[in-house]
Amino acid sequence: MKLIRRMALLAAATLMAGSSWAVEIVEWDRRPMTIPLPVGSERIVVLDRNVRVGLPSSIADPEVLRVQSTGGVLYLLAHENFDTQRVQLQDVESGEILLVDLSAREGASDEDIRIVEAEESVQSAPTDGHASAEDAQDTDRGRPLAPTPVALTRHAAQSLYAPMRAIENMTGVRRVPMRLPDSLPTLLPSLPLEAKPLAAWTLGGYTVTAVRLTNQDPRSFELDPRYLQGELYSATFMHPSIGPRGSVEDTTTVFVVTQGGGLAESMLMPPEATGQDEGDDA
Repeated sequence: MKLIRRMALLAAATLMAGSSWAVEIVEWDRRPMTIPLPVGSERIVVLDRNVRVGLPSSIADPEVLRVQSTGGVLYLLAHENFDTQRVQLQDVESGEILLVDLSAREGASDEDIRIVEAEESVQSAPTDGHASAEDAQDTDRGRPLAPTPVALTRHAAQSLYAPMRAIENMTGVRRVPMRLPDSLPTLLPSLPLEAKPLAAWTLGGYTVTAVRLTNQDPRSFELDPRYLQGELYSATFMHPSIGPRGSVEDTTTVFVVTQGGGLAESMLMPPEATGQDEGDDA
């Protein structure tokens, strides 16, 4: 097991510190996706692609359902209850049709929704390990000006800790299954921290995995990427230190970047970690 070979500590200001913003992940696997809407409260659906919305006549009335689509984001506001209706979302660029079963009822969740590709589609994407020069320069099309690992880390932090409206658009970034156990005791074995994987995103052959760290000790600790173990590309702690157990500072997040595969392939797993969890419910 090797110590991390590159460390890239990004400015903490880019990581959007604060309380977590609830986001529901819905996976598109060519089957209709069920999305219930709360009556009288707007629900946001992020697709990372521009779409045309095809509504059945029963809910096409704006007094029943208001639909706004811009920049790969849908803003849905139901004004009254309605039973499940099949809605078509057509990708403007590719022509692909995504099917959604919409319904509206009192008390339904108003959490933001992010629609991600199923694992099969993600694995078919190019993973040459390098972002193109166009990707590094074309900010007008939502592509990162910063190096891919830096931009990907910033996107992951915003996705977890910023409101949906504040997340910068990044073309090509995808949320992917982690295939990790609920706890990662071998990630920082020298510190008494509980490490729980939260979510992972990929772009240009790099994958960033967000891992929540919770202190189990009455002492506080400085956080140094050299404590991490695994074949990792870079790591960024949201905070430079972690407070004692039971304090408001006893939890933070580390964003770990790997190249050519996810964190599961880049770190040593304990023998008992035979049952794996996709980890996409966080």
